[in-house]
Amino acid sequence: MKSHFKFSKNQRNGIFLLILLIIIFQGLYFYVELSSSEINVNQVELAKFQKEVDSLRLIQLEERKPKVYPFNPNYITDVKGASLGMTNEEIDRLLAFRKQNKWINSSKQFQEVTKISDSLLAALAPLFKFPDWVTEAKQKPATNFYSDKKPKTFEQKIDLNNATAQQLQSVNGIGEVLSERIIKYRNKFVGGFIDMVQLQDVYGITPEVMQRISEDFAVKTPRTFKKIILNNATIDELVTVQHIDYKLAFNIVEQRQLRDGFKSLDDLKKVKDFPVNKIDIIKLYLSLY
Repeated sequence: MKSHFKFSKNQRNGIFLLILLIIIFQGLYFYVELSSSEINVNQVELAKFQKEVDSLRLIQLEERKPKVYPFNPNYITDVKGASLGMTNEEIDRLLAFRKQNKWINSSKQFQEVTKISDSLLAALAPLFKFPDWVTEAKQKPATNFYSDKKPKTFEQKIDLNNATAQQLQSVNGIGEVLSERIIKYRNKFVGGFIDMVQLQDVYGITPEVMQRISEDFAVKTPRTFKKIILNNATIDELVTVQHIDYKLAFNIVEQRQLRDGFKSLDDLKKVKDFPVNKIDIIKLYLSLY
């Protein structure tokens, strides 16, 4: 251990010199004030740069905002309505209106149904996109609708099962899209329509348009089919009828047993989950006995 702590004269002098230098530099660090150069900032250039940074930040924030594209207000969901600023009550009114199989065809009607404020309507109305048939109905002049022409007889009317798209477009409220939709629906059945009431199933046809169609058209050659006897029908037979699925067919059979048979086709309205608004179409396929 002695060899580690035994120094020569020169080594001792070197150690003392090192200690002395350390003390001197420490003194300079604590007691000597070093001059610092002052930085000159161009305030005009700094403000210009800050303005550019702020504008870029605003652009970035705007890009991060969720974009709202044009939409059909008939299909607003709870989530969509909340994101648009609608209250739960306003959304519930819209959904209740749609459950009645009714359609909103204008911004004004949307406000009447939902009771939204004028300010919210002003913000939402530019985003509304209604079906083509609504736009076509608004653009098409109602020249014949309010005329004093005499009602056509059954013989004078055009057979709906043979009508062309051009003939259908002569009706106020029916454009190219809606006329093609009617023909496409008619072609789903071999032989076409049974009755005019089936037009209810064509999307976009309102009761007013149906009334105008019935003034110029009639089902003169209804397709042939065999009616189903309601009081004897099985579940498998009932599900062949439009708008009747297996759940509804089961409910009909169950209600029939409880009633010991139906006395009228209108008694179907009392069946659980029965689509009352479609009863006229369903009755086409049924008979009591």
